[in-house]
Amino acid sequence: MPPVITFSIVIPFKSWSPDLEECLTHIKKLSLQEFEVILLPDEAVNVPTFCHDIPISIYPTGEVNPALKRNLGAKKSIGKYLAFIDDDAYPQLDWLEIAWNTLENRNDISAIGGPAITPKNDPFWGRVFGAVFLSNFSGGFKERYVPSPPTHMIDDWPTVNLIVSKEAFNQIGGFNTAFWPGEDTKLCLDLILNGFNIFYIPELIVFHHRRSQFRKHMRQIGNYGYHRAIFSRQFPKTSRRFVFFIPALFTVFLIGGGILTLLYPKINAIYEIGLLVYGLSLLIALKDIAKQESLPIAAFSAPYIFFTHLWYGVRFIQGLGSRKHKSSLGR
Repeated sequence: MPPVITFSIVIPFKSWSPDLEECLTHIKKLSLQEFEVILLPDEAVNVPTFCHDIPISIYPTGEVNPALKRNLGAKKSIGKYLAFIDDDAYPQLDWLEIAWNTLENRNDISAIGGPAITPKNDPFWGRVFGAVFLSNFSGGFKERYVPSPPTHMIDDWPTVNLIVSKEAFNQIGGFNTAFWPGEDTKLCLDLILNGFNIFYIPELIVFHHRRSQFRKHMRQIGNYGYHRAIFSRQFPKTSRRFVFFIPALFTVFLIGGGILTLLYPKINAIYEIGLLVYGLSLLIALKDIAKQESLPIAAFSAPYIFFTHLWYGVRFIQGLGSRKHKSSLGR
């Protein structure tokens, strides 16, 4: 009798890497084994010997964006559910078991997402940059990086840890391939608009390696800010929320307010109060971060929280002024 395939684990990537090997090593040990793995590299790859007993299918795609890769993976899949994960992440061993228990026992849920936690063995600077997201006062969405009960409905979740009913995925036409990044935001919006519910499951955990170089971290943050601004115009239902505008407002306050205090010294007190409020928010963020990370990592994260807010704000403002959107390969 052939094995039961309930989940199709879809992994888009450019080329083989140690992170992907780590991902497959953990997938091999999953407590629920009713799955297939669909690998979507740019070019053909050779699978290591340790993977030979994993049900893997490989579909080279050429240099296309992740949305196109994931759509191809979904088309080739035979599972009831599409389990999306990135090649630089790996699942907790009960990942699919928790997904099964949720999706099979709740007929009102069509998709689920869970936190993507920074591994404790990540390099120091990777953990520092990951720490930026560990507080709502620094990253805005702590639940994406720390298990944060209770289970609740959501309308936007990244594909590093997103599991979707294939029936619902096909009904909405899959990912909109015109977007990267942001294709996951558009997918979730399409699910919601078509009556499908997405739930946050705090126990549905993957571990996600963070960028350990400042330049790469800032590039990622800038892309997030730029595309979120574009989405705030095109898809206001989920992207025109005040939280997304806060870094841009802070950037305008910091730069514009600083210039105005030079021209009008009488408003200097107002500017200082604003800086004090930001400083207090930063202290609250560091307190939250220290609950999850060591004190040195929390302390070193402070300046990077500031730079993250500033650069996200700058790129968000640029996105508001952009009238043309060009999808990226993510390279």
